[in-house]
Amino acid sequence: MKKYDFDTVKPRYGVGSGKWNEVEKELGRDEKIVPFSVADMEFQIAPEIRDGLCDFIQNTILGYSNPTEKYKDSVKMWQKSMHEWEIDTDWILPSHGVVDAFFSAVKCYTKENEGVILLTPVYYPMYEAIENNNRKIISSELKIVNNRYEIDYADFERKCKDKNNTMFILCSPHNPSGRIWRSEELKKLGDICNQNNVIVISDEIHNDLIMPGHKHTSYATLGKEYENNSVILTSASKSFNIAGLQTSNVIIANKDLRDKFFKYIKTTTSNPKCNIIGYKGTEIAYNEGKEWLDECINIIYKNYQLIKKFMNENYPEIEIFDLESTYLMWMDFSKLGFNYKELEEMNKKEAKLFFDEGYVFGKEGECFERWNLATPTYTIEDALKRFKKVYDNNLKNK
Repeated sequence: MKKYDFDTVKPRYGVGSGKWNEVEKELGRDEKIVPFSVADMEFQIAPEIRDGLCDFIQNTILGYSNPTEKYKDSVKMWQKSMHEWEIDTDWILPSHGVVDAFFSAVKCYTKENEGVILLTPVYYPMYEAIENNNRKIISSELKIVNNRYEIDYADFERKCKDKNNTMFILCSPHNPSGRIWRSEELKKLGDICNQNNVIVISDEIHNDLIMPGHKHTSYATLGKEYENNSVILTSASKSFNIAGLQTSNVIIANKDLRDKFFKYIKTTTSNPKCNIIGYKGTEIAYNEGKEWLDECINIIYKNYQLIKKFMNENYPEIEIFDLESTYLMWMDFSKLGFNYKELEEMNKKEAKLFFDEGYVFGKEGECFERWNLATPTYTIEDALKRFKKVYDNNLKNK
C-alpha cells in the first residue's frame, strides 16, 4: 500500500520550468499535457522534506550560512549506508550543482586545448563544459550489443594514451541509457586512466535511482588507487526532486586534488558555498527520505514496464533499452524509417509528446528519444493513447 502521493501533478507554468514553458510555447497552457523531457520529477516532494523545511524557515534566520556539520554528516551517512563508501568530512566540498562542479573541474584540472574523454552518447552539458572552456571533446563511442551499450576498451585506451588527453568525465550510472557500469568495467576504465595519468571525474548524480535487481558501484570504492585519482560528484537533487535547492556534493579523497579544486573555485568567488535551504534540504532528504525514495523507484519501474510492454506489443521495431538506473528511458526509433527531425515534429506537433530528443546527446543519439518516467502512471497511459493514434496513422501513410 502506498504511503506517499505519487498521483498529483501540479502544472509548473510561470515558475521558470523549462519543460513546462516548452509545452506552453507549443500548445498554450494545456494542463492535461505533462512533459517527459528535462530530468526533474513531476512527483510532489516527500512530506518529510516539505514539512522539515517549513519548520526550519519558521524557526531560522535565513542569513549567510556555511556548510553545516549536520549537512556533511548526512552526506557521510548516506554514502556509507547506500554505497558502502566511508568518507571523511574534510573530503566534502559543496557545489551549486553537479553540472557546475564538472564545469569547474574541467577548468581546474585541464588546460586549454587539452582533450577530455567522454563515453558517447552522453549527458549533453558534458560536451558544453569541454567546448565552452576551449578544451577538446574526445569521443569514445559506446557500442550497442544486443540492445545494450558496451565500452570499446581498445578505443578508450588509445585515447587515454594520447598525452594531450588528460581527463575522463564518467557518467555513472549512464545518462541517457540508464546503464549501470559494473565494477569490473569500472576497474578496466580506471586502470587505463591510472596508467596514463588521466584524472577521472565521476558524475554519480543518479546513483540512488537504482532499479530492482541492480546495484550501483561508486567509482571510488574500487580501491585506493581509484579513489585517489578521482573526483566524485553526487547530490540529493535527482533522488528527491530538489534540484532547485542548488546543492550538490563534490567528494575528493586526494588532498592535493581537493586543495587544487578549492583553490580554483576561490578564483571565481570569495567564499564558495551553497544556500542555507539547500544544506537543510539535503540533510532532511538523506536522514528521512529513504522510504519515499523506495516507493518512488517502484513507481518509476512500473512506468517502465508499462511502456516496454506497450511497445513490444504494438511497435516491436522500437527498441527499449533496459532500465537499470535513473528515471530516464532510452528508446531507439531508427528502424521505423523516420529521420530524427520527422520524429521530433511527429511527437511534439501531432502526439503532444515532449521527450528529450536523442540528438542532443550527440550524433549517436539521432533517432533516439529519452522519456522521463518520474511522473504519475496515468500520465503515461494518456501519452500511450496519443502515441498509438499518431504512429499508427503515420506508419500507415509511410
